[in-house]
Amino acid sequence: VQLQASGGGLAQAGGSMKLSCTASGSTSSTNVMGWFRQAPGKEREFVAAISWSGIGIFYADSVKGRFTIYRDNAKMPVYLQMNNLKPEDTAVYYCAADRLKGLIPRHKLSEEYDVWGQGTLVTVSS
Repeated sequence: VQLQASGGGLAQAGGSMKLSCTASGSTSSTNVMGWFRQAPGKEREFVAAISWSGIGIFYADSVKGRFTIYRDNAKMPVYLQMNNLKPEDTAVYYCAADRLKGLIPRHKLSEEYDVWGQGTLVTVSS
């Protein structure tokens, strides 16, 4: 499977943006899906993850209440709705997939994921 993240761009602080993660090829491994981000000069960090069913969801504290991860009926695409954007949200956003269906705390770690997309740049101006 190949993942494609899209929807990035330039937004003003307080604005909104929706990222999409689509899959091509076999989607048998696109069960738990995660979003991570990497800001310039910083390490990649966890943003949000969602279980195969869409019921289990984790968020990083930094985005809780502002970002929403969702998917329809255990399918792809997976979306990341980002509201009330802040300049510190500026980063390259990556989606990732794991073949596990159940969401576990380790899904906040990048090494739990089997497949990664290429990333989409989100820039938030103040």
